[in-house]
Amino acid sequence: MPLPSSVSIIGASGALGQGLALRWAQAGVPLVLGSREAQRAAEAAAAVVAAVPGAAVEGVDNVAAAAVSPVVVLSVPFSAQAKTIKQISESLTPGQLVIDATVPLAAQVGGKPTQILGVWQGSAAQQAASLLPEGVHIVGGLRAVDAGRLENSRITESLTALMIGINIRNKAHAGIRITGL
Repeated sequence: MPLPSSVSIIGASGALGQGLALRWAQAGVPLVLGSREAQRAAEAAAAVVAAVPGAAVEGVDNVAAAAVSPVVVLSVPFSAQAKTIKQISESLTPGQLVIDATVPLAAQVGGKPTQILGVWQGSAAQQAASLLPEGVHIVGGLRAVDAGRLENSRITESLTALMIGINIRNKAHAGIRITGL
């Protein structure tokens, strides 16, 4: 499968966005990192280039980042998802692919984010789909495994809360692997 001409990561100054940026930079994918503030995006880009010398990475604000790549990754907390999509929606064009890595998690009082929130649309990915412009494609999650219709994202999103809880209780880095594909 050929690499896209570039990937934009919205929310790239956060932990998930930085982790994705590092992995894609190591794979040689040109990146455009977005943040609410262009300065924070530029700092995130500099951190990626420091870790992966020679990487093609630039940092701009979210609106500019959403406009330039065929693949746009949304890596913001659930509480910022709707506002962020509304902010960038005019920059998105038909044919772009949005990968929504948002999971509707809530922290217990003083605790870790291990509780899944109910979403009126069914899942965070379905909420995102309802806010995206016509013709913009969306998938939920991070791995390229076709799990069927978008409404199945509510199942995979809830697995995130389960895995966080398991890892906290067992001081582990456990995950789920789909085999046999």
